[in-house]
Amino acid sequence: MRSIAPGRVETDRGTVSAGVVVRALEAWTATLPRQRRTVAPVYSLMIATEPLPAAVWDRIGLRRRETFSDERRLIIYGQRTADDRLAFGGRGAPYHFGSRIRHGYDRVPAVFDALTRTLTELFDITPRVTHRWGGPLGIPRDWTPSVGLRDGVGWAGGYVGDGVAAANLAGRTLADLILKRDTGRVTLPWVGHRSRRWEPEPARWLGINTVLHVTALRDRWEGRAR
Repeated sequence: MRSIAPGRVETDRGTVSAGVVVRALEAWTATLPRQRRTVAPVYSLMIATEPLPAAVWDRIGLRRRETFSDERRLIIYGQRTADDRLAFGGRGAPYHFGSRIRHGYDRVPAVFDALTRTLTELFDITPRVTHRWGGPLGIPRDWTPSVGLRDGVGWAGGYVGDGVAAANLAGRTLADLILKRDTGRVTLPWVGHRSRRWEPEPARWLGINTVLHVTALRDRWEGRAR
C-alpha cells in the first residue's frame, strides 16, 4: 500500500476502491506520505524465559497469573504464558531519526540484557532466556488514542502499547460510525480526537531520545539510592 484517499487505496499492484477506507496502521502510519509526524514509532522489546516449574511460580507470586508493576519510570510489563514461560518486556530502545521503521530495530542486545537483569532483580531468578523480539508502538504527540471517520476515511490508533483492549473497542466504534449507528460508543471522548503533530526533525529525535535517556538515568539513580 502506497497511499490512501477518500474511497481509494493505491497499491503497487493497482487501486482498491471502497465506500470507506480505514487507516489502522498504528506505528506504520508514519510510513505514509504526509503522515510522518502523526505518530512517533517508539520501540518496545521483550524476552521470554524457558518454561518455569510450578515451585518457581509459587515463590515469585505469579501462580494465579497476577499482574505486576513497580514505580520505575521506564515502563516494564510481564505475563505468564500458556506454556509457563515468563514473557517480560519494556521500553528503552531508541527512537530512530525520521520515524524510521526497520526489521533490524526489533532486536537491541543491550536492551535485551537490561530486561534480563531487571527480571532477575525483581524476582530473584536467573532462568534461561529462549526468545527475544520487539516492535514499534504508535505514540501520538499527546499520548491519546483516537477513532474517527471524516470524508470517507476512517482511522483508529495511537494506542501507546495498550492496543489489546483499545483496538477491540476502536473496531466496534468504527463499525458504528461507518454504519451510522447511534450508540454510546460514538460519543466516547476519543471519537474525532486529533492529536497535534510531532515536531519536525531533528527536534523530534532530540526530544524523544533525551526523555528516554533521562528517564533511564533517573531509574538507575533511584535504584542506587534505594
